[in-house]
Amino acid sequence: MDEEFVVTPWEVRGRVDYQKLMQQFGARPLTQAEVSLLEKYAGEVHPLIRRGFFYAHRDFDAILKWHGEGKPWALYTGRGPSGPVHIGHMVPWILLKWLFNKFGVEVYFQMTDDEKFYDDPEMRLEEATKWAYENALDVIALGFTPDKLHLIIDTKDIKPLYPIAAKVAKKLTWNTVKATFGFTDSTNIGLIFYPSLQIAVAFLPTELHGRPTPVLIPCAIDQDPYFRLARDIAESLGYPKPATLYSKFIMALTGESKMSASNPNSAIYTIDDEKTIRRKIANAYTGGRPTAEEQRRLGGNPDVCPVYHYHMLFDPDDASVEKIYHSCKSGALLCGECKQMLYEKIRKFVKQHQEAREKARDKVDAYRLSSKLS
Repeated sequence: MDEEFVVTPWEVRGRVDYQKLMQQFGARPLTQAEVSLLEKYAGEVHPLIRRGFFYAHRDFDAILKWHGEGKPWALYTGRGPSGPVHIGHMVPWILLKWLFNKFGVEVYFQMTDDEKFYDDPEMRLEEATKWAYENALDVIALGFTPDKLHLIIDTKDIKPLYPIAAKVAKKLTWNTVKATFGFTDSTNIGLIFYPSLQIAVAFLPTELHGRPTPVLIPCAIDQDPYFRLARDIAESLGYPKPATLYSKFIMALTGESKMSASNPNSAIYTIDDEKTIRRKIANAYTGGRPTAEEQRRLGGNPDVCPVYHYHMLFDPDDASVEKIYHSCKSGALLCGECKQMLYEKIRKFVKQHQEAREKARDKVDAYRLSSKLS
């Protein structure tokens, strides 16, 4: 029997049953009706949605209809900066950039250096803040413009957030956050207060613009507890409910349901060199057979294979992805060949990203929200 999976904002363990998780959280499945509505307004559908990687939501249809009525809205997501960025972290950001390109709305991106400081007993606050600046380079490298991307580093940009967080905190009881996040009597009070800040950014555009400005939050489904609470209290505080669009996790190269920061070989980082990328892909777990002869005779299992999973995420051509899938299943494609194909795709992506990342260095402050409000 499979290990019972655990999914919280701080831990993912076991083989995740995404349908069961969606039901546990009370989110809705992303149906063809919502996808068609997106296509109506965006003109197309991103492969990450088309292929079911983003699979659940709260009010995605409502915010699209809000857009259709010509009303203002914004995009919001974030990152807990505890180390370098890997490709798993970037997948929601890639969709975020696509949504920005299609709709041209403002983007609020929160770097939660405070949360990572509270959560990790070994993390110094200065270290978490340093990682926030480093991780910001990866966000900027995707091509956002300074006028539309608003970076929020919690410890540096607290002024516009704190009045909202104070109102949020007054609405949230200890029993509520304890039940939602699994806090115990030994949880430090920083971590207990922190949800107020993540929720506050969902309401920030409304405060800044002085009119209802709901946000759409593309993120992994482990972040749902924050936004469930945000939706519960929004109307009582006079804010529109945030909408969410939830992704599955990127499979680790080792075969687990999610990449692990504690195992650098489970993920490809945006700062990895070509030799490291090649080694990680060459050593990746696959759904293939022990020998080439067995693979040709019996075929492989792409459904459990992180190498195929990466192809599905990084190849925009549906026909190409489908061919890889069926060639693996039939035994026509061997794992070594499949890995080489993937290496070329990832190498190209990371090379372009690293070049853009270096150009962003020393420009982070131009994107910070507080620098625009001062």
